[in-house]
Amino acid sequence: MRLKVEFTTEPFDLEEAPAHALAAREVIETAGLDAVDVGPFGNTAEGAAERVLASVDALLRRSLEAGATRISLQVNVLGDDGEGAG
Repeated sequence: MRLKVEFTTEPFDLEEAPAHALAAREVIETAGLDAVDVGPFGNTAEGAAERVLASVDALLRRSLEAGATRISLQVNVLGDDGEGAG
Protein backbone atom coordinates (compact mmCIF):
# COMPACT_ATOMS: atom_id res chain seq x y z
CA MET A 1 0.00 0.00 0.00
CA ARG A 2 1.14 3.54 -0.77
CA LEU A 3 0.23 6.57 1.31
CA LYS A 4 0.33 10.32 0.80
CA VAL A 5 0.85 12.59 3.80
CA GLU A 6 0.07 16.30 3.86
CA PHE A 7 0.98 18.40 6.90
CA THR A 8 1.62 21.83 8.34
CA THR A 9 3.16 22.88 11.63
CA GLU A 10 2.35 25.99 13.64
CA PRO A 11 2.89 28.67 14.79
CA PHE A 12 3.72 30.29 11.45
CA ASP A 13 6.52 32.78 11.05
CA LEU A 14 6.61 34.56 7.70
CA GLU A 15 10.05 36.05 8.33
CA GLU A 16 12.00 32.87 9.11
CA ALA A 17 11.21 29.15 9.16
CA PRO A 18 10.68 28.14 12.81
CA ALA A 19 12.63 25.29 14.38
CA HIS A 20 9.58 23.00 14.36
CA ALA A 21 9.07 23.50 10.62
CA LEU A 22 12.74 22.79 9.94
CA ALA A 23 12.58 19.63 12.07
CA ALA A 24 9.53 18.34 10.18
CA ARG A 25 11.12 19.18 6.84
CA GLU A 26 14.33 17.34 7.76
CA VAL A 27 12.38 14.21 8.75
CA ILE A 28 10.46 14.16 5.47
CA GLU A 29 13.43 15.00 3.25
CA THR A 30 15.62 12.26 4.76
CA ALA A 31 12.96 9.54 5.01
CA GLY A 32 13.42 8.16 1.50
CA LEU A 33 9.87 9.07 0.46
CA ASP A 34 8.70 9.81 -3.09
CA ALA A 35 7.27 13.03 -4.48
CA VAL A 36 8.38 15.19 -1.54
CA ASP A 37 7.18 18.79 -1.80
CA VAL A 38 7.94 21.20 1.04
CA GLY A 39 6.71 24.76 1.17
CA PRO A 40 5.97 27.58 3.58
CA PHE A 41 2.27 26.73 3.99
CA GLY A 42 2.12 22.97 3.44
CA ASN A 43 4.15 19.87 2.78
CA THR A 44 3.40 16.60 1.01
CA ALA A 45 5.17 13.31 0.47
CA GLU A 46 4.27 9.86 -0.83
CA GLY A 47 5.70 6.43 -0.26
CA ALA A 48 5.29 2.91 1.02
CA ALA A 49 2.89 2.74 3.97
CA GLU A 50 5.45 1.64 6.57
CA ARG A 51 7.90 4.35 5.55
CA VAL A 52 5.22 7.08 5.59
CA LEU A 53 3.87 5.94 8.96
CA ALA A 54 7.35 5.88 10.50
CA SER A 55 8.00 9.35 9.07
CA VAL A 56 4.73 10.70 10.49
CA ASP A 57 5.66 9.39 13.93
CA ALA A 58 9.10 11.01 13.71
CA LEU A 59 7.84 14.33 12.39
CA LEU A 60 5.19 14.59 15.11
CA ARG A 61 7.70 13.87 17.85
CA ARG A 62 10.47 16.10 16.50
CA SER A 63 8.17 19.00 15.62
CA LEU A 64 6.57 19.00 19.06
CA GLU A 65 9.98 18.80 20.73
CA ALA A 66 11.08 21.78 18.60
CA GLY A 67 8.17 23.95 19.73
CA ALA A 68 5.20 23.24 17.45
CA THR A 69 1.91 24.11 19.13
CA ARG A 70 -0.25 22.58 16.40
CA ILE A 71 0.31 20.06 13.63
CA SER A 72 -2.34 19.53 10.97
CA LEU A 73 -2.03 16.22 9.20
CA GLN A 74 -3.86 14.24 6.55
CA VAL A 75 -2.99 10.77 5.27
CA ASN A 76 -4.54 9.34 2.09
CA VAL A 77 -4.32 5.81 0.72
CA LEU A 78 -3.08 5.72 -2.87
CA GLY A 79 -3.44 2.95 -5.41
CA ASP A 80 -0.38 1.08 -6.64
CA ASP A 81 0.03 3.60 -9.46
CA GLY A 82 -0.08 6.62 -7.10
CA GLU A 83 -3.70 7.49 -7.86
CA GLY A 84 -6.32 7.77 -5.11
CA ALA A 85 -7.74 4.41 -4.07
CA GLY A 86 -11.24 5.68 -3.53
